[in-house]
Formats: sequence, C-alpha cells, structure tokens
Amino acid sequence: MFYKLTKDQQTRMIADIQEFFIQEREEDISEFAAERVLDFVKESLAPHFYNAAVTDAKHVVEQQFSSLEDEILTLERPTK
Repeated sequence: MFYKLTKDQQTRMIADIQEFFIQEREEDISEFAAERVLDFVKESLAPHFYNAAVTDAKHVVEQQFSSLEDEILTLERPTK
C-alpha cells in the first residue's frame, strides 16, 4: 500500500535521482534506471519511513490526549 504519486511528483523525483547520481557518483543514469531506483525506494524503504511517521503521530496524539485529560480533571469540583 503506497500513496499514489502524481505524474509530476514522479517526474521530479526521477530527475532528483538522476541529479543525485551525477553529483554523488559522477554517473549519468537513464530515466528508466532512475525510475527503477524510485520503485526500489517505494517498495523497500518507504514502508519503514511510513511506519516511523505513524509511530511519531501516535506519540503526539497520546501526549495531546494526556494533556486534555489533565485539563478535564481540573474541572472536577470537590465533594463533601
């Protein structure tokens, strides 16, 4: 399950990959080769980043819920 990239996003990413190979490896790769690298990243690496983002979001929500719970408890009135 991967977020579908728009054609423009994919084109820009492929160009970025080609530029990376030129800058870092002094290697000119074809659009097809860059697309294969992008496919590898999407299939093999992206799920790890996605899961890390989900974990981060979970922690943020837990912190906000805890803060909200504390604020609600301050509304309690003393009983006799």
